[in-house]
Order: sequence, then structure tokens, then C-alpha cells
Amino acid sequence: MSEAIVITPVKDSLTTLQQTVEAIIQADGDFEYIVFNDFSQTATKDYLNKAAAEHKFQVIHLEDITDTPSPNYKLVLQMAQEMALKKSCPLVIVESDVVVKKDTFTQLFEIASKEKNPGVVGAITVDQSGAYNFPYTFEKIKGTEVLDTNHSLSFCCTLLTPDFLTDFSFKTLAENKDWFDVFISRKSKKMGYHNYLAKGVEVLHLPHSSRPWKNLKYKNPVLYYLKKIFLKRDRI
Repeated sequence: MSEAIVITPVKDSLTTLQQTVEAIIQADGDFEYIVFNDFSQTATKDYLNKAAAEHKFQVIHLEDITDTPSPNYKLVLQMAQEMALKKSCPLVIVESDVVVKKDTFTQLFEIASKEKNPGVVGAITVDQSGAYNFPYTFEKIKGTEVLDTNHSLSFCCTLLTPDFLTDFSFKTLAENKDWFDVFISRKSKKMGYHNYLAKGVEVLHLPHSSRPWKNLKYKNPVLYYLKKIFLKRDRI
């Protein structure tokens, strides 16, 4: 039986997606890998179909399932939760701008098996220089400890445990939101689970590669928030 279901939701971002997929298929661990393609352009779709046939992972094209325009993150989470529950195993989410290491998953599995009552376990993200980057810039000091944290955990590279998946149905997630990592990690805490940030499990994060408009947050924050509010983008 698989140790986990590993998923990558993707909307284009082909350059980083290729790095993500190649790293995952080379990673250690007994897991099933599924990519959820959320109405990407033809080049991304063609790459995924070819890579999946070559490396024996699954691609689900959401255009075959729903007419709802992307983002369809809620649908992805609901489908992935159902898969994990059927296997009675953890769900690991790796976003399409994240590059894991060979031992990333095995380290996450070990932490989830050892720590007290885990709900969510997140690998910490770094830039190409090795410095902690978005969304974990609040960690200022490098280390290898596993922190029982009250901070929200991103779904950049994150494990959700079977117990938490059993207790909280993603079918109850809000209809008027696009992204749910903050809400779900907070829900885990409210339900009495512990959330862990693994500072010793570093993954490369190339932020906002799949949503380049979000870089406006750093270059032109006024325009960013105008787009966020009036175009209802990136609703968390």
C-alpha cells in the first residue's frame, strides 16, 4: 500500500512545473503521484501527457470534469482527499513552483509518524541561495528543528494526516474562496491537532511562477491590492 498520495495542482507555469515533476518522480518513498491540470495551455497539457506516459504518474485534466474556469483548487482538494481516504494514507501537496529533494517525502512521513497528534506538516521553503523565503520569511534563524507552530502553513510542500483528513471534510470549504491553505491549517489547530513546520526539510520555492501577477505585491502593492479587491483575485 502507498505511503501517501502526492498531488500537484497546476495552471501553466511550464518551466517550473517541469522541475517540480522531475524532482517528484525521482524522490524516495512509496507514493502515488497525481497532477491536476487546471485548464492549462496546450504546451503544458502536452508535456504532462508525455511525462505521465513515460514516468507512470497520473494526470487529471479538469477540463474533462468541470466547466468552471480556474482556479479550481477546492475541487482538486476534494478529489485528492477522497483518494487519500480510500487508501487510508496522508495527502502531500506540492505546488508547481516547488522543487523537492530526494528525501523530502520520507522525512515528512517520519515526522508525521513521530510527532504528537499531527494535523499538518510543512516543509520550509528556501530560495536558490538557501535562505528562507515566502511564505516562511517569519523564520529568521536557520535550523533543523521541527516546530510545533501557531503560524499558518502554506501548501507549497505540505502533508495532511489521515486522521485530520477523516475529521474534516473539504466539501465544507467556502464557495467564495480560491485558496485554502491558511484556512485548513487554522482549522487543524482549532480541531485540536498540532501543526509542524520542519525547518530541516527544505524545498526550493520559486514564488508566484504560476500566478505572475502576484509579483505586483512587491513591485506595485497598490495595483496588487486593487486587482485583488476589484477583480476578486487570490481570495484566501
